[in-house]
Order: sequence, then C-alpha cells, then structure tokens
Amino acid sequence: MSLDTIRAAHLPDLAGKRVLDLGCGEGRHALSTWLTQRAIVVGIDMSEADLATARSRQGDFPLAEDDGRALHFLKADGLRLPFDDASFDVVICSEVLEHIPDYQAMLREANRVLIDGGTLAVSVPRYWTEWICWRLSRGYRETPGGHIRIFRNATLRHAVESLGFRRYARHWAHALHSPYWWLRCLFWSSADDNPLVRAYHRMLVWDLMQQPKLTRGLERLLDPLLGKSIAMYFVKMASRSASAPNAGLSVQTPSTEATSHAA
Repeated sequence: MSLDTIRAAHLPDLAGKRVLDLGCGEGRHALSTWLTQRAIVVGIDMSEADLATARSRQGDFPLAEDDGRALHFLKADGLRLPFDDASFDVVICSEVLEHIPDYQAMLREANRVLIDGGTLAVSVPRYWTEWICWRLSRGYRETPGGHIRIFRNATLRHAVESLGFRRYARHWAHALHSPYWWLRCLFWSSADDNPLVRAYHRMLVWDLMQQPKLTRGLERLLDPLLGKSIAMYFVKMASRSASAPNAGLSVQTPSTEATSHAA
C-alpha cells in the first residue's frame, strides 16, 4: 500500500513472526503486513470506530490457504498493553506518538513487549513540514485528538535509544501530502469546499489507486526534502540477563488470556 509509512524493505523477514501494530487506527500497516508477509499480526487501538473499519477491511481480503498467518484487531490502551513481556518480534508505531501526552510511557511498553533483538519501527510527522501546518492554522493544532507536539528527529531518536535500542535505518515519506496539508490549513474553515484543496485531494486518490510511475518517482525524489513523515527503525539490544542467544524467539500467538482482556 502506497500510504504505508513504515516500509517492509527496512524490516526483517516477517514470515511467521509476531507483529504488533501499536495504535493501528484503521489498520493500514496491520493489513499490509498480514497480506504480504504471512505474519501473525495484532493491531490495537482505543477507537472503536477505527477498529470497526479495520475489521471490515480485513473482511475484504479472505485468504483461502491456511499458511500460518493471522490478524487480530483489539481495543487496548497503548500505555498498559495486555501482553506478556517479550510477546512480539516486531512493533510498529506509526503516526501515533505525536498524539500521546506521555509518549515515553508508550515507548516503554513497546520495549517491554518486544523480544531482545526485535525491531521497533516508529514514524512521526516531520518537524518543519508540521511546523508550517501549525503556523497556518490554529484549528489544525487544536483539533480534539490531534497532534499535541512536534518532534525533532534527535529528540525522538534519543527517547528510543535511551531504552536500549540502536537505530539502523531512517527515511522520509509522503512528500506529495505535505502541500495538501498546507492547503487544508491555509483554508481551514472552508477546506472541504475549496476547489484547490478538492482538486489536490483527487490527485492524491488517483495516485493511490493508479500508482503511476510519474508521481511515484516524483515522490521518491522529493521525500528527502518535502516528506510529511520521518520513519526510524531500531533494533532492541540484548539485555545482560538474557540466558541464551535465541531467548524469547519462539513463535507464539499472544495468549488467549491477554486477547480476552483486551477485547
């Protein structure tokens, strides 16, 4: 899916692995991982409406072959995850931390449920493109449930690495979306009816559905400059108490008890 901010190319082979999409929203990363990686995926969110949308989209992709993959959407609080320590091989947290007052607590929970040697993939809005949105529209930054902070890259990297992670990759994404959000902010009170905003939105939908080489190539070129989001990938370094190199790597579905508690 072109709207995926976290890219599979920067993740390890996920076949048979346990993946948590932390703050999954309507399920774009959980769904794409489930469809393309044969992984055991759990998406959690606090929004019942978003989870209902995610489940309905899952129903659009019935898989006839039982090849070990699984996908579950659960209502759960990212600050108190209903999973045991070291329950997941990979945690994805995309466009979530900018909404969370105590984002460090969410990172600590991600760290807790991740195995040693596991992967944490995080994305947030890029500082300068988000700064323009905040300056253009007071409504944008004061929308209930909206963005409550703008991350500097170094701040986020330090917050993750202070928990015992090492960053191994970074990229920007969605350059074509930055001008769209600037336009929406500029015409905030009438954006839905503004012809320029509507025309740009039609172009983005066309790009998503058709995947033309022209706009796909243009976005790749512009991402380092105009990318709306920054994505970082970290590996969790082994703790000193690990008793063996493969400790915690056995593949299991998160426990029934935890799933029941979160539902």
